[in-house]
Amino acid sequence: MKDLISILKDTRQHLMTGVSHMIPFVVAGGILLAMSVMLYGEGAVPEEGTWLHDLFFIGVAGFQLMVPILAAYIGYSIADRSALAPSAIAAFIGANMYNTGFFGAIFAGLLGGIVVFYLKKIKVPSYARSVMPIFVIPIIGTFITAGAIVWGIGEPIGAATAALTDFLKGMQNESIVLLAVIMGLMIAFDMGGPVNKVAYAFVIMCVGEGIYNVAGISSVAVAVPSIGMGLATFLNKKLYDYSEQEAGRASILMGTMGITEGAIPFAAADPLRVLPSIMIGTAIGSATAAVLGVKSYAAWGGLIVLPVVEGRFSFIIALAVGSLATALLVNFLKARRPVTQ
Repeated sequence: MKDLISILKDTRQHLMTGVSHMIPFVVAGGILLAMSVMLYGEGAVPEEGTWLHDLFFIGVAGFQLMVPILAAYIGYSIADRSALAPSAIAAFIGANMYNTGFFGAIFAGLLGGIVVFYLKKIKVPSYARSVMPIFVIPIIGTFITAGAIVWGIGEPIGAATAALTDFLKGMQNESIVLLAVIMGLMIAFDMGGPVNKVAYAFVIMCVGEGIYNVAGISSVAVAVPSIGMGLATFLNKKLYDYSEQEAGRASILMGTMGITEGAIPFAAADPLRVLPSIMIGTAIGSATAAVLGVKSYAAWGGLIVLPVVEGRFSFIIALAVGSLATALLVNFLKARRPVTQ
C-alpha cells in the first residue's frame, strides 16, 4: 500500500513525463496537418490523390499516435520499459473502441504502470528472470490493463469525455468569449500541469474536427504567461533580482515557442501575486483572440505558429494585450509589497 501511495503522490511527475514525450508528436503532426489544410486553401481536408492529402495523412498519423504515446510514457515513468506496451495498447484500444481520448490515456498509463510495478515484485526462479521483463510481464500486464479498458472502465470514460466535449462545444457555439476566458484561466492555472492539459486536449479534439477558432484562442493563451512575466521584468527591473531578470529573458523566448512553463519560476517564488496575474492576463488575451476571430490550424501556440494562423495581426494584438495585462498587473501587485534587498 505504501508503494501505491508513493506512486499516486508522484502522479504529476508521471503525467509530465508522458506529456513531454507526447509533445513532439503534437508539434510534428499538428504543423504538417495545418500546412496541408492551409496550402489547400479551402479550410478542409485536401482532395484524395494529391500530395497535400498525403501530407494531411502524415499529420493525422502524428495525432493518432499521441494518445498511446502519452499512456506509454506515463506507465514508463512508474515501472520502466515493461509498462510501455500494456499502457500504450490499452490507451489505443480505449481511443478506438470508446473514444476515451486523453482521459483514457491517463487512466491506461497509470493503471499499466501500477500493474507492471507490482508484477515486477513477484519473485521468480533465477532462470526465469531474464524473460520476465520482455515476455511475461508485458503479456500479463497488457491483458490486465487492456482488459480493464475493454470490459470495465472504457465505456464510462468515453461517455465522460464525450459529455465534456459536448459541453465545451456548446459553449463554443453559444459564447466563444466565455469559453475563451475559461480556457485562458485553465491554461494559466498550473502552466503545463493537468488542468492545462485538459484544456489542451479539448483544443486537439477541436482541431481534429475542423474547429480552428478554439486553437486560435489557445495559440495566444499558451504564450501569454511566459511572455507576460518576461515583459514584467523589463518594465520594472527594481521589482526583480538579477536571476529573475535572466529568467525573464528565457521566459519570453519560451513564450514565443508556445511553452507556458517559462512562468513557473516566477509563480513558484511568488504564487500569491503571479498566479492571479497570469490567469487574468491570459483570460484577457484569450478573450481578445476570440473577439478578433483568430484561427489556428495547429494545436500549438506562440509566434512559431504564426505561419499557420488566420488573422495574424489580430493574433499579435491579442498576444500583446494579454502579455501587457499580465505584466502590468503583476508589477502593480509586487509594488505593493515590501521589497527585500
